[in-house]
Amino acid sequence: MGLFGSNYERAGSGIAKNAPKKKGFFRFFEIFGRKFWKLFELNLLYFLSFLPVIGAVVLALALDSQLGIILAAACLVLFAVIIGPATAAHTKILKNFVMEKPTFLVHDFFKAFRSEFKYSCIVGVLDCLLACCISAAFYVYPKLIEQSGSKVYYIFFAITLSIGVIALIMNFYIFPMLVSTNLSLKNVLKNSLALSVVALKTNIITTLILAAVIAVYVLVFMFVNIKYSMILLFLLPFMPASWLGLVITFQSYPIIQKYIINPYYEQRGEVNPELAQVSASEEETVFEDMGGKEKPIEPPKKAGGKQSGGGRTHKGKGKIIS
Repeated sequence: MGLFGSNYERAGSGIAKNAPKKKGFFRFFEIFGRKFWKLFELNLLYFLSFLPVIGAVVLALALDSQLGIILAAACLVLFAVIIGPATAAHTKILKNFVMEKPTFLVHDFFKAFRSEFKYSCIVGVLDCLLACCISAAFYVYPKLIEQSGSKVYYIFFAITLSIGVIALIMNFYIFPMLVSTNLSLKNVLKNSLALSVVALKTNIITTLILAAVIAVYVLVFMFVNIKYSMILLFLLPFMPASWLGLVITFQSYPIIQKYIINPYYEQRGEVNPELAQVSASEEETVFEDMGGKEKPIEPPKKAGGKQSGGGRTHKGKGKIIS
């Protein structure tokens, strides 16, 4: 009898070699289920980049002086410098999850942090400046409208919000493109702007999912019992940044493949190595689950009182896609 009554001697049905691969909604949750605990670990790594923000708040409250303000500002500058590379590293791991590549989470995270530092740092600083401008707009424009009564400020407010939404959608593509291509930053930004329009339907769905999750958090913090708010606050280091990042990467990376990566290989008369790798894994299976159909291996016969020597295995040559 097996552990907990499991009958381990009974042959299972096995996994069909040509079983259809799940797609869309079902494939996302298959990946999400397999990587569930890894997403907690990844979220914790990514949360480290937000420690300067926490430090800025603590310093500003603890040191009620000019020194406290200077130290808090220094922490915020540090955050603006590292948030881009941390997001690039976060995206790199999530892309590996989506592409179902083997990943050494901590090693690959910090390797991507270093290798993508230059461009991603610039993007991170620009994102922080834009976020500050939009936050200021939410405070300034309503005040100006109230004081002057002019409707013109509504137009400026709408333009600012539109720029913010476009920048958000561009970020769906900027970081996956940075970690997947050797394009210049200028071309990455141009392509991201184009894809924010070309894949409008997908972008709207992704934005609505993000808005729904963020709205739940905000509503809980504002209107629910303080005990549950503290629970959500405690969970922030572990979720939901990586969950939302997985949604973004799952939605955006196939579009980058379709419009950016695949055309590059087609112009060269080649096939995208990532697609070739997926195709090979589907068509050529080295080990097939026989599902209990295995037969015992017969021992080699002896010749002249000596056991015959075993044959030499031949390792085929193949490319490893990084």
